[in-house]
Amino acid sequence: MQLRSLGYRTDLIFARFHGQVTDLDEAVAVANPRSPAHYFGNLLVFRQPPRSGDRLRWEALFAQHIGRPPVTPHRLFGWDVPAQGHAEMTEFLEAGYRLEENLVMAAPRLHAPPALNTRAEFRPVSDTDEEWAQVLENQVASREDGYEEAPYRRFKASQLLGLRDMCRAGLGLWYGAFQDGKLVADLGVFSDGAGLLRYQSVGTAPAYRRQGLCGSLTFFAGEHAQKHFGAERLVIVADDHAQAKRVYASVGFEDAERQQLLLFRGG
Repeated sequence: MQLRSLGYRTDLIFARFHGQVTDLDEAVAVANPRSPAHYFGNLLVFRQPPRSGDRLRWEALFAQHIGRPPVTPHRLFGWDVPAQGHAEMTEFLEAGYRLEENLVMAAPRLHAPPALNTRAEFRPVSDTDEEWAQVLENQVASREDGYEEAPYRRFKASQLLGLRDMCRAGLGLWYGAFQDGKLVADLGVFSDGAGLLRYQSVGTAPAYRRQGLCGSLTFFAGEHAQKHFGAERLVIVADDHAQAKRVYASVGFEDAERQQLLLFRGG
């Protein structure tokens, strides 16, 4: 099954490396037995949006191909409809599912932001434990509100081990902005090997925000990664947050599609 959505197609860059991707004809099953609680590592992406009466069948497919409680404590369903087809979600929502929406933005190339930061040094992070430890600290410091530090640190430490392995395998590069002698912003860019590049985990330390670091690093990483991988299109996925959207738009990203998912937490 060839996925059409830029969001899901580039999600599979990570899914294929860390887990298993299985074509079920009507859906793609993504499973990561090593991290069964990771949402985007364990989900079903259907060819069509949900219709009335789909819930029990979809749940049975999830249990069969992804997992069930207590090992897999959630259920997550997406659908490969970039043009935002009509979805009948009432029975899912009434059963306790929550609708999640992400904004997928894309660009053939980027340009410098209006407020280009010229003070920081922008470069790929070196493959040393010291610099990757700085990446972890920055990712934890720049986490969104609502996440407790200790469990978030454990999650990020595990995630970054996998992303570092992907960089070592030649699938991506991690970039940092270094200022005042330390890493203060970072992100990753990964290739699908077929012309697409996907950004991952953009984070700026709270004390260094509003200095143009995020936009400048996004621009630098895009230019560098395109030259390195020879890619034709850059993709970034974010929740529909006004500030993030403005930053990405400032370097040339445009709205491409909206990614919808139904999430049930707790089994």
